[in-house]
Amino acid sequence: MNRPSSAGLVEAGVGVLVGVGAVAGSLLVAGDSPAFVGAAAAAVVRDTAPGFVADDVRSLGELAQPLLVATTGVLLLGAYAAISVLAGRYLPDTRKRALATLGLVGALTLALSGALLGALAAGIGAALVTVAADATLDLGRPGSRETPPGRRRLLQAGAATLAALAASAIRLREPASTAGTAREPPDPGAAELLSAADERSLSLPDTDPLVSDGFYTVDIASVDPQLGPSDWELTVTGEVPDERTFTLSELQAFDAERRFVTLRCVSDPLNGTKIDTALWDGVPVSTVLDEAGAPESCCVTLHGADDYFVSFPREALDGGLLAWGMNGRPLPRGHGAPLRTLVPGHWGETNAKWLTEIEIRTEPEDGYWEQRGWEGTGEVNPVAKLHSTTVDGDTVRVGGHAYAGTRGVDAVEVSTDGGDSWTEATLSEPLPGAVPLDAEAPEPDGEAADAWRMWEHEYEAGGDHEVVVRCVDGTGETQPRGEAEVRPSGATGWVRKTIEL
Repeated sequence: MNRPSSAGLVEAGVGVLVGVGAVAGSLLVAGDSPAFVGAAAAAVVRDTAPGFVADDVRSLGELAQPLLVATTGVLLLGAYAAISVLAGRYLPDTRKRALATLGLVGALTLALSGALLGALAAGIGAALVTVAADATLDLGRPGSRETPPGRRRLLQAGAATLAALAASAIRLREPASTAGTAREPPDPGAAELLSAADERSLSLPDTDPLVSDGFYTVDIASVDPQLGPSDWELTVTGEVPDERTFTLSELQAFDAERRFVTLRCVSDPLNGTKIDTALWDGVPVSTVLDEAGAPESCCVTLHGADDYFVSFPREALDGGLLAWGMNGRPLPRGHGAPLRTLVPGHWGETNAKWLTEIEIRTEPEDGYWEQRGWEGTGEVNPVAKLHSTTVDGDTVRVGGHAYAGTRGVDAVEVSTDGGDSWTEATLSEPLPGAVPLDAEAPEPDGEAADAWRMWEHEYEAGGDHEVVVRCVDGTGETQPRGEAEVRPSGATGWVRKTIEL
C-alpha cells in the first residue's frame, strides 16, 4: 500500500490553509452577505446537487442548513487546496506560484459569487498565505536563506491564515446597516396591541403566548440578503400598462395597517414548532397592484433578492400585506427586510421575503419549491397542537395552539381515551383585528382574520392514557383524522400523546 509522503502531506496542509486564506479574504470584503464566496458556493450546491440535498432539504428540518454549509465548506476548501497543490507542483518559483494562485482562486471565486472585489480579495488572501508558507529567514549565516522545512512552512502559513481570519472577524463585528437590527421598544400603538395579546394568552408551560417569543425561519440561502431601504425598490412588471417601481417611502405613504398574522411552514410536522404569530405593519397588496394597473384576474409571481420565487392566482394575494414592520419595530433582516409578503391563510412558502419584484402573468408557473416536488402554495391545513402537559397528582392539564388559516378556529376538541369520546377545550380570546397605522387611538376591526388561538383542558385521570386533540374550524369542519407526512402538501392527522401517571 502506497502512503502519502511527508512532503505531500505538507503541500496538502498548506493548500487547505491557502483555501482558508481565500475564504477569509472574501469574508473581509463581502462580510455577512450573499456576495461572500461561502454563501455563493452553498447556493450553487443547493441548486445543482441531486437527491435529498436539492429536493428534500425541507424534510431535514434544522439539519438542512448545517449540512449544506458543511458540504459546501468541504468542497470549496478542496477546490482551493487543489489549486494550491497544482500550482506548487508545476511552478516551484514562489512568485509565480503566488500569482498563479491569485489568478486561479480569484477566477473560481468570481465564477461562484459574481463579486469582483470579493474575488480579488480571495485571490490576494490565498496568494499571501502562499508567500508566507515559503518565506525564508536570514539568520545571518552564509547560505541561511533556504526554503523552510515542512513544519516551518505549515507554521508560517498558519500564522498568515490566523491573521486573515482575525481581520475578517473584525469585519463581522461591524454593526449591520440593514433595517430592523435595532432593538428599540415597539411604538406606542404596537405596544398597546401587544399588551392586549399578552392579556389574552393562556399561561401554558413550554408554549409560546399568542405573540411568539421567537419566530421560525426557513430560507433557501445560507446567508440572508442585506438590503438597505435607501438602495432598494419594488418593481411591478409583466402584464401591466407600464412597469412601475416603488420605494419604501412611497409604499409607506399609502393607507397602511397593522395586523396579527400566523405563519406555518409546509414542512412543519404535525406537532412541530414551525408555526408562529407576530404583529405586522404594511400596505395591502391590492393597493399596490391596483396602483400599478394589474388586471383583477391574473397570476402573480413574487421574486425575492435571495433568488426565491413563488407563483399563485391574484385572488389568493389580494387580501395580503406587503410588510415592513414586525412587532412595532422595523422588519428584521432575517424576516425579509425591507419588505416581505404575507398571504392570508396560505402556507409560509407563499410569503416571499426580501421582495424585489411582483411579476404579473397570464398563466401560472411552478415556483421554487414546486419545481422540487412540493405543493405548498395552497391553503394551510388546520391543526391543533399539543405542546404543554402538566401533571399534579391525578390532575392533568394539557394545552397548545390551534390554527386553521382564514377559516378561523371555532373549537378544539380533546379526547382523553384515545379518541372514543370528546370534550371541548377552553379557547383563548381571539387576537384583535387590523387597525389603520395613521389613525389616533384606532379601534381594531373585529378579530384577527388569519391568526391562531391557544387552548387548554384540565381533567382527572387514574392511570396512563392517550390524549388526542383536533381542531374545528370556523366553517364547522373538523381537522381530518387521516395522517400524511409533510411532503408534498403538509402534514395532516390528529395529534396524539401518551400521558404516563
